[in-house]
Amino acid sequence: MLSDNMAVIYLVLSFGIGSIPFGLILTRLFSDINLRQIGSGNIGATNVLRTGRKGLAVATLLADALKGGIAVLCVDMLAGENLAALCGLAAVLGHCFPIWLKFRGGKGVATGIATVLAINWQLGLICITVWLVMAMLFRFSSLSALAGFGVTILLGWGTTLFDTGLIELTSGQLLVISLLSALVMLRHHQNIIRLFAGTETKITFRK
Repeated sequence: MLSDNMAVIYLVLSFGIGSIPFGLILTRLFSDINLRQIGSGNIGATNVLRTGRKGLAVATLLADALKGGIAVLCVDMLAGENLAALCGLAAVLGHCFPIWLKFRGGKGVATGIATVLAINWQLGLICITVWLVMAMLFRFSSLSALAGFGVTILLGWGTTLFDTGLIELTSGQLLVISLLSALVMLRHHQNIIRLFAGTETKITFRK
């Protein structure tokens, strides 16, 4: 049986992994760009893309995604699926509120999607698909994230409440997926305001 101390250690480590600001690190290593002075000032892949450095944006996306996926998969092997899901949530929290950046982190989209994917691959693929479809149709990263995680919450609860058997989640996993999805959506509160105002920036591959 896993001790409480080990559970805390896993959670702290997951938060620490999630707190690594790959967007800032990569742009500082391979360019003279200050990511905080670009676009929204966010540390995520979408803002890195606004610098015009597509390779760095892709690298940031993959690195941020790995933070959530690694936390869930590693802890799942060591301590079980429920604690693994909590560690995925801890990684997302770390990405959103890194201590060494004065809690001014990213919005948790890539880390959150990878966490959902590692917890339940069906929900994860649905979230990714919705994001991609919305991004291609409307070219708003924020709207795509809101739609993807909104559908994830609805499907998670819907399949559980109606016992469809299509998507199997423990109560702990469902709670974590709901919390992290809500967190990512709340982190987009300013984007929601801009979407309604018609001032939200669209995804572009030009600098």
